[in-house]
Amino acid sequence: MKHMTKLLAIIFTITVLSACSDNDPDVINEEELITTLRVTLTPQVGGSAITLEYQDLDGDGPNEPVVSVSGDLRSNTVYDGSIEVLNETEDPAEDITAEIREEDEEHQFFFSLAPEIGSITYDDEDSNNNPIGLSFEMTTISPFATPVSGTLVITLRHEPNKTATGVQDGDITNAGGETDISATFTVTIDNPR
Repeated sequence: MKHMTKLLAIIFTITVLSACSDNDPDVINEEELITTLRVTLTPQVGGSAITLEYQDLDGDGPNEPVVSVSGDLRSNTVYDGSIEVLNETEDPAEDITAEIREEDEEHQFFFSLAPEIGSITYDDEDSNNNPIGLSFEMTTISPFATPVSGTLVITLRHEPNKTATGVQDGDITNAGGETDISATFTVTIDNPR
């Protein structure tokens, strides 16, 4: 009887310990590190492309992001926009853009453009016909007597609710999800010479 009690105790201990072990660990889908957001605006008719770049190589570190705009936009012009997203802490730099394309249902760029600059419309869709924003059109407004400056904020959301009110039109208010990166650019519209 004593041996039976010890045997049952051993079996119980083994059962409890094996139940606590996890042979199938959860797969953790880590967020990619995004250091750089590069936007290229190419006029549909004539002129040179403009590049906007936001680069934050130390993430939450002490250094401020480096933001650059390669030139002024022309008034009353339609630009084809494209976005490239990189992790430049890797060598060579990791292109996150391809991952966003592959997981297009889980990502959306949102654009907040000062109304005195113009408007933006999406030019790409995921498999559910919801916007992504890697490709877009930006239309600047009519000529001014003097150059006009304003802000363009580009925000990438991970797992937004693409069916929420206004989200398909680019309104971030009800989008939810997590912000992967948000960049603010100061852009200037000048009359073509």
